Amino acid sequence: MGLDIVVAFFMLGAVAQLVRAELSLPQSLYQSLVIFLLLAIGLKGGIALSEHVTPALLIEAAAILAFGFVLPLIAFPLLRSFGHLPRLNAATIAAHYGSVSVATYAVAVAFLEGQNIPYEPYFPLFVALLEAPAIAVGLWLASGKGESTDRKAILKEMMLNQGMVLLLGGLLIGWWGGDRADRILPFFGELFHGVLALFLLAMGQKAAERWRELGNEASFLASFGVAMPLIGAVSGTALAYLLGLSQGGMILLATLGASASYIAVPAALSAALPKADLGPAITASLGVTFPFNVLVGIPLYSALITHFIT
Repeated sequence: MGLDIVVAFFMLGAVAQLVRAELSLPQSLYQSLVIFLLLAIGLKGGIALSEHVTPALLIEAAAILAFGFVLPLIAFPLLRSFGHLPRLNAATIAAHYGSVSVATYAVAVAFLEGQNIPYEPYFPLFVALLEAPAIAVGLWLASGKGESTDRKAILKEMMLNQGMVLLLGGLLIGWWGGDRADRILPFFGELFHGVLALFLLAMGQKAAERWRELGNEASFLASFGVAMPLIGAVSGTALAYLLGLSQGGMILLATLGASASYIAVPAALSAALPKADLGPAITASLGVTFPFNVLVGIPLYSALITHFIT
């Protein structure tokens, strides 16, 4: 099972950054790529959702939501016991690893499509559901230290951040539009892999930048950045199996459990916990976990699930 072609663009970006090549994508282009990917994922999920709204889906959604609350509660004691991190730092990192990375999900989707592995088409709903619970749990864990929080700022960042607005907005438009959305799918569908390749090129550069910022906690952050995704992947696979999801659905839920946020959660926590140092969390999630999942994790989860379960 070879490396997906879009992942090669991530490696190109990382190598270019490490050798200090003159390669720079404009920030405006990066933001445009993010907007495109979020809307494309949401739209395709919304169109599928219009055909699959059943009581069983509501049960699955509730289980996925509970999964989002459990993940940071697994990460927190590991950070405290093995990393000996202060409560506030452990809480912020746990929140990052309880939430999800839409970019990692997009790579997993591209991988499944490249391997012709079918999956539940309404999965973007699960991606949206997994955004917020970890933020709430992370703030609750941090509150044990007596940290004050701005509830209005928290709610705003949880529900009105760019990722949530575009992903849920795309879902709603796709669900409402149904077959009428086919008119715009040539743009959002056929260009998806090309846009994802450009986005991964930029992400490769950003990940390589973070490698220089691991600092004194490099060994622990690197170890945790690999160990926690494996725990999340096993947990996601077990949940997918209990829910009766397809092979592709198991791989996607394993990937979501293994991923870590580096956009939505930092925005929410910076507004809610201004004293928190988010550097270690972002460095671990973007500099360690994202490359691990993209280069090793997704093919590994797929191979193990295919061999042992399906």
